[in-house]
Formats: sequence, structure tokens, C-alpha cells
Amino acid sequence: MTLAVEYQSDILVIGSGAAGLTLALHLAEKSSVILLSKGPLAEGSTFYAQGGIASVFDEDDTIESHVDDTLIAGAGLCDKAVVTYTAENAKASMQWLINCGVDFDKEETTGDQSKAPYHLTREGGHSHRRILHSADATGKAVQTTLQQRALNHPNIQVLERYNAIDLITSKKLGRPGNRVLGAYVWNRNQERVETVTAKFVALATGGSSKVYQYTSNPDIASGDGIAMAWRAGCRVANMEFNQFHPTCLYHAEAKNFLLTEALRGEGAYLRRPDGTRFMPEFDERAELAPRDVVARAIDYEMKRLGSDCVYLDISHKPADFIIKHFPTIYKRCLALGIDITKSPIPAVPAAHYTCGGVMTDLHGQTDLNGLYAVGEVAYTGLHGANRLASNSLLECLVFARAASQDIESQLQKIKMPTNVPVWDESKVSNSDEEVVIAHNWHELRLFMWDYVGIVRTDKRLERALRRCMMLQQEIQEYYSNFRVSNNLLELRNLVQVAELIIRCAMERKESRGLHYNLDYPKQLDDPQPTILQPTS
Repeated sequence: MTLAVEYQSDILVIGSGAAGLTLALHLAEKSSVILLSKGPLAEGSTFYAQGGIASVFDEDDTIESHVDDTLIAGAGLCDKAVVTYTAENAKASMQWLINCGVDFDKEETTGDQSKAPYHLTREGGHSHRRILHSADATGKAVQTTLQQRALNHPNIQVLERYNAIDLITSKKLGRPGNRVLGAYVWNRNQERVETVTAKFVALATGGSSKVYQYTSNPDIASGDGIAMAWRAGCRVANMEFNQFHPTCLYHAEAKNFLLTEALRGEGAYLRRPDGTRFMPEFDERAELAPRDVVARAIDYEMKRLGSDCVYLDISHKPADFIIKHFPTIYKRCLALGIDITKSPIPAVPAAHYTCGGVMTDLHGQTDLNGLYAVGEVAYTGLHGANRLASNSLLECLVFARAASQDIESQLQKIKMPTNVPVWDESKVSNSDEEVVIAHNWHELRLFMWDYVGIVRTDKRLERALRRCMMLQQEIQEYYSNFRVSNNLLELRNLVQVAELIIRCAMERKESRGLHYNLDYPKQLDDPQPTILQPTS
């Protein structure tokens, strides 16, 4: 008989991107932390983030302008207090990153280069240059710097290739009150379920774009934290607002490769297959319009023309400029036979960012005592109906810092949970029907793309919900009878998140931001967040 493996820590952080690493590093100064990484430590959305991080560093820029740009992009659904809080705390959070050793690009100078001002780029929806970046691989610079510090920190224990299965709560165990006590986790290395108990748990699991057939996200983005929090009784909000990045590389060998917003910020044009531009016909801001506007324009042109893609063209800029500012994209495209200094890049929209999520306050606290949610997994009110470019990594930094301060203030008052039962596998067996998981997986992602994608209708949403509920029933029956696996856990979470997206979309009787319904093309006068409450 295999002995049950148990871990104990002051804080369990589930997720190892910018949000999880920032939170862990802040908390580790005064407490013990277990950091759970679903795959290899670097395999998350942060690592692949290209553009940069928005923050007011230019003397001609203002916090008020950053706030205004965020509110405009959010299309009337941002919480202004949250937006202001984020913009006001952006520079301090960025300074912490710089102190950690993240190397952001600076302007070239003939004097002391170390004292040169940061090179700030501009992206769609921003009225000023305020994006700090590390060439076109900012996320990689952030991820590698922070993970190295975490791996070397004596108070942080990193568990790689571990899936969180479900949160352990006092309510689930029939105990008084309702507080999170830890989580059951799937050790993919040993293929066994283990138990982690903790005073506090933080979800930093990222978004759920893997629910769609085409996505810019890595494979781990399966909505795990959102689904777990929902099952534990937490409210979710604004799940109908899924950001589709307008420009991902369209190539058979280029899975998930993003073409950063900064390309358009630095003057790239979107062109039809015949070479003509089309964005000026859709919006006066042309290529610098917010992502929802650009994605819908591309979707419209592709469907109108029956084209597989459109083209992103920066070849009119000097070759040296292109290679210096976009070395990652230049090398990747060149390896596929596309020289971006001479030719346009084939591009298509793809699911990119989940603007809704688990509801939290300004400290990242959810509805469940002791449970925090930080980063893309959370709904803070920052993004509203559409995320402004380069506010995503910023949200991770600002709210991880806020959550760490809130947790630290309570740490000595909370006792470590005891007598938490281990996982019971006595009534399940090994599966001999893995094909069921593969089939359901493909069906889910296909109907979500077709029915709950960039443009929606009531009929499409109704069809999607019917299929979703049938899949849920099949998957739950499978989950109840067989031992867990990585694919089963992800599919179980994805189908739950799909239902939440569909139900939120069905409740919004208007078109706003990232949610466009042909049956309700106009906007309501008094828009409100779409909030879903678990029934049990």
C-alpha cells in the first residue's frame, strides 16, 4: 500500500507565473510557501508575454491618463476605484521588478547608459508611450528572473508538474464556518494524489483560453483556478468577456505564436490578401484601436473574403529597427521562411485573455475565507469589458503585492489546519477509455469556437449550453469512476468554465467590449457586471 504524502505550509500558491511568483517572493520573507507549478516552472502565459508592462514613467504622461485609457478600453464596465488603485501602484510594483533584476530596455545615449531613461513603447488604446519592455520578450525576462529568485529562496518549496484537483474547505469536511484548508494535488511525476494543508491558499492559475480551438495561450491555460473556486462556493463575474488577440501567426508549424501588439504600436499595418489596408474603414484609430475592435474587423474581413488569414505588415520600417525591437518574432518567422523586414506576416485572431474570473476585493480576497485569487484567474474590476494592452502583467504585480500585505497582517492569528483527510481512491479504477477524454476535449473546443467566439447569437449560445451540459454529465460520470489524470482534470475544469462563459454571455443582453451578440447590437445605458453565484 502506498503511504499518503502530505505537505504543510503557511501559504499554498497554486500557479507559477508572474502573479504566483510575485506573491510567493513577497510572502516568503516572513512565512513558509509552497509554490505549485502545473508543468515545468516556466511553462505559463507569463513566459510567452511579448509586449510589456504599462506604467507611468514619462514626465509628459500622467496616472490620470493611464486611468482614462483603461476606462475607455473597458467600455463602461471597469471599477474606477480599482483602475485608479492599479495605476497609482504601478510604478512601485515596477520598481520592485527592476530591483529583482528584470532588465528593461533603455533609450540609447552617448553618456552613462545605466542612467538612460527607459525605452517606452505604445500599444493599442494607450494615449502615451508607457509600456516598459525587454525587447519583444518581456514575459520571459520577468519569468526567468523571478523563478530563479524563488528557486533559491530557503522559504519557498517548488513542486513542479503538480495539478491542483480541488480546494479543501471546512464546509466540505462538515466543520463549522467556511474556510479554505488546503488542496488535493495530482503529482504527475509519481501519478498519485497528495494533500497540501495551509493557513492560506492563493490561486494564480491564469486564464481559460484553452477552452477555445484557437488560442495564443500555452496548454496549461485550462481555467483550473476558476473552476476550483466555483466548486468551493465562490462567485465569478464577467466570464463572457474573452479577449481574442487580433494577431497570432498563421502557419501550420507555429502553434500559439503571438504577434505582439507592439508591432502595431510601432507602425505595422493590417492588410487584406490584396495588400489594401482595412482598419481605417472600421475605426478612426485604425491599427491602434482596442483589441476587440481590431479582432472583430479581422473576423469580418476574413469571413467576407473567405480568407484564411489577414496580413500584418511592418516591412516599410527600416530593417535594423525591426530586428532590434522584435528579435523574437523576426527569428521565429525567419525560421518559417518569412522575412518580416521584407514581407507581411500572415495573422489570425485567437483566444488570448480571460477578462472575467473569481471575484475578489482590492486585496485579492475571494468569497471563501483564506482563499485569494491574483492575476488572470481573478475578476478585480480592472479590465471591464476589454483589457487594455499591457495591463495584465501589471495586475499580477500590483495585486500580488496587495494580497501579500493582507495575508501577512493575518498570519499569526490563523492556526494551521489539522486532521485533514487524505484523498480516497478506494472506489475508482484505472481508465481503459482515454479516447472518451480526447473526443470530448475536441468537441468542447470546437463548439466554443463556433458558437461562443468573436461574434455570438442567442441560438449559438443555446446550442453551446446544451452540448456543454451533456459533456458535463459524461465527464462527471467518468471522473467518479476512474482515477484522475492530467487530461481528465483539465477537461473537467474546462467544461465547467465553458458553462460559466456561456451563462454569462446569455445574461448580457447587449453588445459591449469583447462580447458581441448579433441579436443585441446596441449597448445598454446602465451596464453592470455579470455575476454568477454557485447554488450549493
